Amino acid sequence: MVVPRPTSARRSRLLRRLVPLLALAGVAFLGGLVVGSVHQPAERALANRYVEAWERGDYAAMHALLTPEAQKATTVTRFARAYRRAATTATIAGVEAQRLSEPRDGSITVAMRVRTRIWGAIEQNMTFPIAEGDDGEPAIAWDKSMVFPGLAPGEQLSRQMRMPPRATIRARDGTVIARGEDRASDLDPLAAEIAGRLGPAPAERASELAARGVPADANVGLTGLEREFDAELAGTPGGELLAGVRELATVPPRRGHTVRSTIDPDIQLAAAEALAGRYGGIAAVRPRTGEVLALSGLAFSAPQPPGSVFKIITLSGAVDAKTVRRNESFPVQTAATLEGIELENANGESCGGSLIQSFAHSCNSVFAPLGAELGAKRLVATAEHFGFNEDPGLAGAARSTIPAADEIGDDLAVGSTAIGQGKVLTTPLQMALVAATIGEGGVRPRPTLRKGDDTETVRAIPEPVARFVGRGMRAVVTGGTGVGAAISGVPVAGKTGTAELRTTVKADPLPQAGEEQPPPPEDDPTDTDAWFAAYAPAGHPRIAVCVLLIAQGAGGEVAAPAAAHVIDAAVKG
Repeated sequence: MVVPRPTSARRSRLLRRLVPLLALAGVAFLGGLVVGSVHQPAERALANRYVEAWERGDYAAMHALLTPEAQKATTVTRFARAYRRAATTATIAGVEAQRLSEPRDGSITVAMRVRTRIWGAIEQNMTFPIAEGDDGEPAIAWDKSMVFPGLAPGEQLSRQMRMPPRATIRARDGTVIARGEDRASDLDPLAAEIAGRLGPAPAERASELAARGVPADANVGLTGLEREFDAELAGTPGGELLAGVRELATVPPRRGHTVRSTIDPDIQLAAAEALAGRYGGIAAVRPRTGEVLALSGLAFSAPQPPGSVFKIITLSGAVDAKTVRRNESFPVQTAATLEGIELENANGESCGGSLIQSFAHSCNSVFAPLGAELGAKRLVATAEHFGFNEDPGLAGAARSTIPAADEIGDDLAVGSTAIGQGKVLTTPLQMALVAATIGEGGVRPRPTLRKGDDTETVRAIPEPVARFVGRGMRAVVTGGTGVGAAISGVPVAGKTGTAELRTTVKADPLPQAGEEQPPPPEDDPTDTDAWFAAYAPAGHPRIAVCVLLIAQGAGGEVAAPAAAHVIDAAVKG
């Protein structure tokens, strides 16, 4: 085959096309970096890589671009710490390079923009001194002034901060809970405890407060509503950002805004009155929304063994899993034996009968074996559906906990857990939410202290199961252990709990035939926590409440009447 030779015109067109390609190839061949068709000097590329690493917080990559002398002078750890300290001081939210100059006199200048939470955007030029590294490539001759744009060699970054006046907290009806410098309240002194305390910042909050720009000597919210809404009430600090003695930026303090809480003053007062100075806690919530109506004493901060109020969860799990029939009957007896150990009913009483009757009279002899039959895995899963092992979502609120299924142990341990002993711990707030969940047909609300919050709900158990458990809770008050919570004209549904603090089970071996029975121990009210969890009115609940009285005796005797006082304020107030 003969290939025709190109004509003169065609050769001219080919040459015109090749000239730019040959020129570009020549540039690439001669070395250097090509971005598009623009040559980028190695010094400029170095500064670019350094700033890009800074933007993403990759301090190790930044340190790797320093000269060998600078790397020896500061370890990666100290280098990173210097940048993090500067970021905290300036409340940095992000950094970016806007323009890079051409290299000049052994350095390159970068126009930087730093976004801060306090001072807004700060724009400063930053000079990067360039020196030759061991491999002959350019490297950054770093010094400590390079942790923030605008610092000169020898200068340190610092700040002088001032806080604005603290904002006001109001109750759901607008009543002032805390206002002004002295945090004066329009509530009764008993009810005003919900406001909480201000004081020096605890060590565990130091980094959070520093990042907000709060001065180290400022008082902050420690408990109650002051803690829950601390950032909003405190407002935004103001002050000066300094390079040595020079001012880089300044901004005035900005006051926070008034917070309208969910607290109902009448219910809060009733809770404080019901607690009556005793060691314990009371929590009240609105079942449908999870709005917290009252918190008094240790309402959410000190988890305790729940005792028999936990049987609400055990019954829910057993009915849902169908490990018990709703119409099942149980023998009347004083104790149940699991793993050769007796778990007695309260005060050695005999009880049993129907499932509802056994629940109403809080029969350990029924519910410990029911828990063992349900099994650790399903018992724990049911508790977690009700909110155990979950962050409550309120500042300072402790988790209610139940061990993992494989950590509980044998049938005895599972049975003890099912009646609220063992290693299960909870708070009045959590058990008020458990009661609320039953009252709302198995739908669990998430707690909130802010009026108007659109809170999420979670289905914990099927509605038919919740209705059955609700029947049991109603029977507790109408003829069971919780008659002390009865209120004329108001159908109350609840559950008592008497958590043994030292004598959970009878640990001695069972007596053999012919052996003498040891005398029963004398009643000691300081050996038990008293609990009562309830909702009312049954059918259309407006309040769910839980009372805990630590080392105060039996739940039906002392906690149920206290709950009735709070419920009465809510439904009749």
